[in-house]
Amino acid sequence: MRSALGAGVGGVQHFLLPFPSFRIANYSFNFCTPHKRIPTIGFLRCTAMPTVIPAPVVQVKERIELTVTERNIFDRLLGTLRHFGLSNQLRVAGGWVRDKLLGKECYDIDIALDNMLGSEFVEKVREYLLSNGEQVQGVAVIPSNPEQSKHLETARMRLFDMWIDFVNLRCEEYSDNSRIPTKEKKKDFMTAENSWVQYRKWLMSFVNFFVTWMLRTRACQKFGTAEEDAYRRDLTINSLFYNINTNTVEDFTKRGIADLKSGKIVTPLPPKATFLDDPLRVLRAIRFGARFGFILDEDLKEAASCDEVKDALAAKISRERIGVEIDLMISGNQPVKAMTYICDLMLFPIVFSFPPKFEPSKSESCDRLCNAYLDATWNLIQLIGGSIFSDEQRRLSLYATLFLPFRKTIYKDHKAKKIPVVNYIFRESLKRKASDSETVINIHGAVDKFLSLIPFLVSDGDIELIEVDWGRGLDDVPPTSKLRVLTGLLLREIKDFWRVALLLSTLLYPTDVDYTEDFLKQHFQLAERKDLFKAVENAITELGLEKVWDVKPLLNGKGIMSVLELKAGGPLVREWQEKQLAWQLAHPSGAVEECLDWMKQTHSKRLKTE
Repeated sequence: MRSALGAGVGGVQHFLLPFPSFRIANYSFNFCTPHKRIPTIGFLRCTAMPTVIPAPVVQVKERIELTVTERNIFDRLLGTLRHFGLSNQLRVAGGWVRDKLLGKECYDIDIALDNMLGSEFVEKVREYLLSNGEQVQGVAVIPSNPEQSKHLETARMRLFDMWIDFVNLRCEEYSDNSRIPTKEKKKDFMTAENSWVQYRKWLMSFVNFFVTWMLRTRACQKFGTAEEDAYRRDLTINSLFYNINTNTVEDFTKRGIADLKSGKIVTPLPPKATFLDDPLRVLRAIRFGARFGFILDEDLKEAASCDEVKDALAAKISRERIGVEIDLMISGNQPVKAMTYICDLMLFPIVFSFPPKFEPSKSESCDRLCNAYLDATWNLIQLIGGSIFSDEQRRLSLYATLFLPFRKTIYKDHKAKKIPVVNYIFRESLKRKASDSETVINIHGAVDKFLSLIPFLVSDGDIELIEVDWGRGLDDVPPTSKLRVLTGLLLREIKDFWRVALLLSTLLYPTDVDYTEDFLKQHFQLAERKDLFKAVENAITELGLEKVWDVKPLLNGKGIMSVLELKAGGPLVREWQEKQLAWQLAHPSGAVEECLDWMKQTHSKRLKTE
């Protein structure tokens, strides 16, 4: 029988030993009986104790140091108070205060007003600036929308080339509209038996509803105190204020600075109430936890993963707001940690929702596999050297790898057209721009093509590329040039994102091996994949295909029609454009005259055959 120490070192989680109870390092040994049928014999069960991750120690500044631009902005705001004899306390709220205390620059300034609406104060600032002969750059007002958990009207003004938001302090009361709106059955009033009287009743009912909604919205604009506002914030580290009037930091929750120093993500009020007030705060907590490397509070995690909060996130928050948060996570400095939190809190199917019907079905571990691919790609990028990718390439590469397990999953639209489910995630679940979806889908398509080319690109030239064609009709291409032609055509399709597609391809190569279990266990084999990436990259460089998508065709459509004496364009011209491009790739030093001769001869042979 194995010893306790040997089993512990070997990583065995549970085994039985006939010894008294004791504890070694992170393992606890408890007296127990191994089976109900043998109650008289005592054994020890060794269980690996959960590893406690210590909260980071964060360096926090004692005071906030203003930049020249910030000082100019605040001077204008204080000047407005003096000019109109106002007694307002002006406070910068939230993220700006947090970032400045952490020694980071922040260009997102939110001003909280204690007894005035933002729109009213912005008008005062505008008048003050004009009275001093200064230019007013821009003013905008964003109305409140309680049904989407945006409870306060926000006014915006551009000062010294920075957009500044102005909003009144939040009150401590929860509006009825802060809860999930109930769904009522639609009533069809336009039936044959509806009379004019019934229509008037419906109209009056609608007017009453609209007036009530306006009153509730206005009620939510009730001015609160700074302390009430602080407790209504999403997190304690975001509840800090910088009082412009007194030049001091205010911590009304009495733990904002402490949580900032100890690296903890905590809500000012009980987390469930905070999340139900605005379910998007769940994703914000995850994003800030990942961004700063802070530890999520256990009560916060329990509330975030409860069904009521998840239902609220799915039903109440607009998909645009969810998409913005996810994009900030993916573009941030710790995307893997953020997605790990989303998986651990069982939010993955809420955030990345699928259409009602799709095929093939998802596996139970699909969220973990998605995150494992993301983890591998993120680490591979660091190993290869992130400088070879632009910010946009890196962002979309992470989306592409996150959705890699779904690259062949499709659904049918209302016209029964088969569409990649990735398109649905981008366009419906996250409401991101169409170009993001198109690029990721193109990357996925290029991955499969790269997988068919890699064996030939990394070989010593002793195997011929015969069976790969992709339906391009390359019969006229010499066998010795086929690899260059196919690779060139692929790079012209994917353009600047070819290295991204190659990167993802290395995760799936060779195709006859299923790496699912290895990835789930974080056995990424990164060194081997880096070597494969570099080998293919060097092969493409040696083929002279860098920037091949910039190569111009020797003849345009009209030129082809003239040379081949075609009377009309259409599919035949497009076919010859493809053939001409393949010829150019096969003959990189070929002249225009040689291409013309080849086209005429090939076209003549084709006519005779037909």
